[in-house]
Amino acid sequence: MFKRLSILFVGLAITAACSARPADNATAAPAYAEGTQYVATPKPQRLDPNDGKVEVVEVFSYGCIHCAHYEPKVEELQKALPKGVVFHAIPAAFNDAWLPFAQAFYAEKALKVSPQAHGALFKAKFEDHYPINSLDEIADWFATKYGTDKAKFLAEANSDATKKRIEADSKLIQAWGIDGTPTIVVNGKYRSAQIKDFDELNGVAKFLIDRELKGGK
Repeated sequence: MFKRLSILFVGLAITAACSARPADNATAAPAYAEGTQYVATPKPQRLDPNDGKVEVVEVFSYGCIHCAHYEPKVEELQKALPKGVVFHAIPAAFNDAWLPFAQAFYAEKALKVSPQAHGALFKAKFEDHYPINSLDEIADWFATKYGTDKAKFLAEANSDATKKRIEADSKLIQAWGIDGTPTIVVNGKYRSAQIKDFDELNGVAKFLIDRELKGGK
């Protein structure tokens, strides 16, 4: 997964740098094109069908280095969201190695650990190279960093409620046609696709949010 995503980002950046297009055509073209920077989901489906606000969902994993690099940018996106827009994050468990990170996300939420823990976990893993891979190691980190009761953390991470949430997330992620992270989904109708950098990812998100606020036009 990491290798494929790294190649994707590098390849897209090279393609963008090497593309020759007249300036007037670039000005006339839409900022972002369906089928390139974003695509329609196979079957529109919101995470929360009962919330009337425009919904923005980040599909991520604590095990994804690209998500770690995107974290400061997605925080900027959240701060810039206009009224009438709600943000959610859901963890992808594409493989066994990423499952503990999804479990940790829901244990963290259930125990109401400090909001700063989200970004701190990325930093601990990818900048500080803290040994955080197994669920037991993650629980130890939360206990050391935030004083979280390890037994309670593991109980929440292994609970039926957490299992059901992850199963529901996985079905939704699959329905959206997502196979890489980070991915942004707007109103369950559109998801980011071929993105050259994280500024563009935020730009696409804002573009789609604005369109949805205007009734999808």
